[in-house]
Amino acid sequence: MPKPGKRRKFSAAEKLRIVREAAACTQRGNIEALLRREGIYSSLLAAWRKQLALHGSEALAERKPGRKPKQDAKDRRIAELEKRSARLEEKLALAEKLIDLPKKVSAILGVNLTTDGER
Repeated sequence: MPKPGKRRKFSAAEKLRIVREAAACTQRGNIEALLRREGIYSSLLAAWRKQLALHGSEALAERKPGRKPKQDAKDRRIAELEKRSARLEEKLALAEKLIDLPKKVSAILGVNLTTDGER
């Protein structure tokens, strides 16, 4: 057991080992004994199980504390351009539908549309 007041850090391998041992516990009281032996709470084991189920074993890896690094100017510009491109593609799709609309109406009504105004 670590000294009181010292926060214990678990590696991904340790977390995976403990979760697997807990999964192998079949008799009543085995999980409680495992938790006491490892010095962890059941809520921590439940959180590790949830992370493992949702994201796989890479989710158990230790993450650096603190803020996420800021995006540099290039990354911000790329994200901005991707959003703009998506909006323009949506507008283009709408414009194409509007261009095809008179053709469909004329086909339904049986009217021949010409570009020079003749019927």
